[in-house]
Amino acid sequence: MRAPRIREIPESDRPREKLTARGAGSLTDAELIAIFLRTGTRDRSAIEVAHEVLGARGGLHALSRASVRELINAAKGIGPAKAAELAAVFEVGKRLARGPGKRTKLNTPQAVYDLLAPEMWALDRERLYALLLDTKHQLIWMEIVSVGSLNESIAHPREILRPALIHSAYGFILAHNHPSGDPIASGADRRLTRRINEAAELLRINLIDHIIVGTPEEGRQPYFSFKENNLL
Repeated sequence: MRAPRIREIPESDRPREKLTARGAGSLTDAELIAIFLRTGTRDRSAIEVAHEVLGARGGLHALSRASVRELINAAKGIGPAKAAELAAVFEVGKRLARGPGKRTKLNTPQAVYDLLAPEMWALDRERLYALLLDTKHQLIWMEIVSVGSLNESIAHPREILRPALIHSAYGFILAHNHPSGDPIASGADRRLTRRINEAAELLRINLIDHIIVGTPEEGRQPYFSFKENNLL
């Protein structure tokens, strides 16, 4: 039996109409995704396709980590165009989660964690950021300098220090995530930090801290600060 199209659903229950009448907060995750999909397949509505893709990826949070190819493979009815639109929507959300465009003061590890954690929680690979600061420790630029594996960021000092030189930064903070959720610094993290600090000192640029972002867990701080642990 053919599933009803969205236009065949009572108007008050259609995702777009519900959003207009009651606000985006009234929609389920599947209904929000269905708005971007717009159409379903021959035998499934857009809402059913949305339910399938959410189920295949394990929910909205996990879906936001998916690449375009993974989105295409998640459910029949999602082609390259729809997958690209979904990936773009998730990226907009991540960028908004970083905060407003005004210069954010990053003078504590907690401030760095608050800025990056919402975005980093959605990552399934390590990603290394350089947060460039002025003399007041205000953020002037943020750049991804390395994307690594499941458990290691691979980066060369020149890739990390280049943005600081280009933007004439007073100093910078390194930050990366541990997809496992455990923020404790590994041996590789310690070696990388020493190398970057030595290179930064030669160029008279201040490596202010290196923050590792994990996930909240009772009895454990959700981030690791090299400065707070006297490793810088």
